[in-house]
Amino acid sequence: MKRMRSIARTTATAAQTPPRPPWAPVAVEAATRTLKRMRRTRCCASASCAPARAPTPSTSKLSMSPVCTATRFTMGRSIVLALQTLGVVFGDVGTSPLYTFDIMFNKYPNTSKEDVLGALSLVIYTLILIPFLKYTLIVLWGNDDGEGGIFALYSLICRNAKASLLRNQLPSDTRISSFQLKVPSVELERSLRIKERLKTSSMLKKLLLMLVLFGTSMVIADGVVTPAMSVMSAVNGLKVGISSVNEGEVVMISVAFLIVLFSLQRFGTSKIGLAVGPALFIWFCCLSGIGIYNIMKYGTEVLRAFNPIYIYYYFERNPTQAWMSLGGCLLCATGYLGQAAFLMENLTENEQVFFLSIPSQVFWPVVFIATLAALIASRTMTTAIFSIIKQATALGCFPRLKIIHTSRKFMGQIYIPVMNWFLLVCCLAFVTTFGSINEIGNAYGIAELGVMMMTTILVTIIMLLIWQVNIIVVLCFLTLFLGLELFFFSSVLGSVADGSWVLLVFAAVLYLVMYIWNYGTKLKYETEVKQKLSMDLMMDLGCNLGTVRAPGIGLLYNELVRGVPAIFGHFLTTMPAIHSMIIFVCIKWVPVPVVPQNERFLFRRVCPKNYHMFRCIARYGYKDVRKENPQTFEQLLIESLEKFIRREAQERSLESDENGNTDSEEEVASSSSRVLVGPNGSIYSLGVPLLAECAGVSNPNFGSSTSFDGSLDGTMDGRRSLDNELSFIHKAKECGVVYLLGHGDIRARKESFFVKKLVINYFYAFLRKNCRRGIATLSIPHTRLMQVAMQYMV
Repeated sequence: MKRMRSIARTTATAAQTPPRPPWAPVAVEAATRTLKRMRRTRCCASASCAPARAPTPSTSKLSMSPVCTATRFTMGRSIVLALQTLGVVFGDVGTSPLYTFDIMFNKYPNTSKEDVLGALSLVIYTLILIPFLKYTLIVLWGNDDGEGGIFALYSLICRNAKASLLRNQLPSDTRISSFQLKVPSVELERSLRIKERLKTSSMLKKLLLMLVLFGTSMVIADGVVTPAMSVMSAVNGLKVGISSVNEGEVVMISVAFLIVLFSLQRFGTSKIGLAVGPALFIWFCCLSGIGIYNIMKYGTEVLRAFNPIYIYYYFERNPTQAWMSLGGCLLCATGYLGQAAFLMENLTENEQVFFLSIPSQVFWPVVFIATLAALIASRTMTTAIFSIIKQATALGCFPRLKIIHTSRKFMGQIYIPVMNWFLLVCCLAFVTTFGSINEIGNAYGIAELGVMMMTTILVTIIMLLIWQVNIIVVLCFLTLFLGLELFFFSSVLGSVADGSWVLLVFAAVLYLVMYIWNYGTKLKYETEVKQKLSMDLMMDLGCNLGTVRAPGIGLLYNELVRGVPAIFGHFLTTMPAIHSMIIFVCIKWVPVPVVPQNERFLFRRVCPKNYHMFRCIARYGYKDVRKENPQTFEQLLIESLEKFIRREAQERSLESDENGNTDSEEEVASSSSRVLVGPNGSIYSLGVPLLAECAGVSNPNFGSSTSFDGSLDGTMDGRRSLDNELSFIHKAKECGVVYLLGHGDIRARKESFFVKKLVINYFYAFLRKNCRRGIATLSIPHTRLMQVAMQYMV
């Protein structure tokens, strides 16, 4: 038995491989393949040690081969998925031709064909370096089990380097199958040094979190500017087709479109994904057709822009103009050759370049498609904001908000009503305040570059820690892309005085909201840990806890993962009786996308057996959806508790020298028994227990177990004791389950600094008062709820 557990512990610490770029070190790949073969051998050798569990949701059926999985996608299904991808992913990318050249030549109109060629060459190589080389070939490898974004990169770093500032983290969290990373850092001494520095330095952890929060605030700011920019650019086409349309009318029409756009967000992506995909496909066809038409009409001289020497000529002739045009160049994506060919023959036209280059025969259909594409791009960005807010909330960096899931098939499709209307109000404020795409475009560039720079820094850390890339390659990546983005950033900062400062203030407010929420929540948890009830006090109270034990189960929700919360003592002093069975429930979000259902609950005993008190930790990833109704949650919890008690009894009978698990401060390795190698090379632990993973701290009082209501007797044999305890649980369940919720507020001490009083007593208190209540978040039925309030001084 001990030999089997030794093997299990060795395999349980193996890590799951994140996607590794093809340019990763060959030595590490060879070691990885060897480790896989060793695991397969161990898996076969220990096949009888533990029952196999269901595959994790993130990997579907792991037993299938890659070939079998691939054949399930027919040609028709692939086309449908491609169209949905167009509608969801490429909307924002495809609408930038509406405004890029307008912004580039806003302050300094082009005066020669060479200027047009230089600007076009700048656009082409910006596209090659940033969207294609950086994002497509490098950044996409840094996904977290298929999840992307700032917080996905952050969670990937935290899991590998233990750099998380999350509250109530446990060593057992690293044994969740979707948590583990197969990156044996012994391969590179550099990776170990950096990892150890991140793990031990609280300053570096805070700096990393601050960078992530800054990047997130810029993403949300981008979600405000993108709809305003895209919709106004599309509506501006009316000024070309109808000369009597003025700027004020464009603003009012844009406002109407934005209101309709945000009103449709609640219907979700899947309901209209099939419609927006073909619409965007038609839009890309229009871009291609217009480009080919203009090249054929005005000549192929524009193709010379593929020679990067024209960028040098552009900066040599007009360094100030070229530098100022960088901010507009950043907005580029596709569809520029035709516009450049038009500009080379129409040097005086610097506004509405896209619409002026459209053939008159198809002008109005293209305007309609452009408006539709702009709405799609705006909607896509807003949907991305919803996902980021959900990730930030799960990781303790944003106040709780109501989240509605718009699809029964895809749990990632969500809608946040409060955030939706907040973004709408901000968009309308931007449109009505600026009233011009040129001013909005400058703010757009600041938001985009803020996100890009944070992404570059996080990917650099991932290169060092996880991919273990050669230091020269890392330095080249950081120097090239961060240097390029800082160069672009210097250009857009020159326009801050023109109105872009509003976006910086908006992003700063969002940053403060996230940081204050994280800071206040962390202080609250640390105070609860300090004020938890001592085990000596619990032992002095006795098994009746100094009060009457009434039949039934009490689920006391709190955030502690160890010990007895102070709020429980408040319940004992304010209530005339307490339930015969108490379960301390901690809903805990861990930095992984998904926690498998059979790894959801961890149990421990609190105090000796006759106290009938347990600790339950329910773990959720930031992509997980808490869709269980109270009855389902109670059933899952009781079933997991019974499994815990059965396994505890089995281990006691097998190893008589072991004491029972208690709610101690230390954890030991999991006794999971075997692993499974998926078709994608990922290693998944099988049989991760639902039980406590604590070694009991010997206590003489814990060894004696007295009877309670005559149900358990310390002299009974193991089997009879197990049956009696299970029977006790069933009887308590039949008497009913009551939810005990403590509402804890924090206030700064009188001797605290003024800034701390201001942050805690006013800003954090305001956020906590207006965020979603715990009763709604935890789906607690009001008819079975008992709540007490408590105030902590920090």
